[in-house]
Amino acid sequence: MAKRNIVKRGEDVLAKKCRDVTVFDDKLWTLLDDMYETMQHANGVGLAAPQVGILRRVVVIDVGDENGRIELVNPVVTSMKGKQRELEGCLSVPDLWGYVVRPAKVKVKAQDRYGKNFEIEGEKLLAVALCHEIDHLNGILFTDLAEELLTGAELEDRKS
Repeated sequence: MAKRNIVKRGEDVLAKKCRDVTVFDDKLWTLLDDMYETMQHANGVGLAAPQVGILRRVVVIDVGDENGRIELVNPVVTSMKGKQRELEGCLSVPDLWGYVVRPAKVKVKAQDRYGKNFEIEGEKLLAVALCHEIDHLNGILFTDLAEELLTGAELEDRKS
């Protein structure tokens, strides 16, 4: 495994739609492993392939719950219920946070690293992470959806 560079806001790759994965091989497995290591090193809860400069529909998530490490290849949201407004940040948008309205519960179908189909349901933080990372695959950043954006300093001012 190797840590990869995280692409920052303003880079063209973050605004592009990713292509489906059709080959499930060592190259994909290395990408998944590298993305997970990169996400952990950066203290993130999710990372999408375009954030490391790869235009493929690949996501890794770990929100610290019982699901542990989640790998999604070619993910698609199949159902959404309710609403939640949460503060989001992004490894590709350092020192900027925003309030985004997301579904309170989502169901996603995807493939694993071997091409096997599966479904996962998420609520609360996992629902946010699933939607946030899948948006990346469609060239959408949380900053495109946020009702309000705050810098780190502004966020700290509100906490005090």
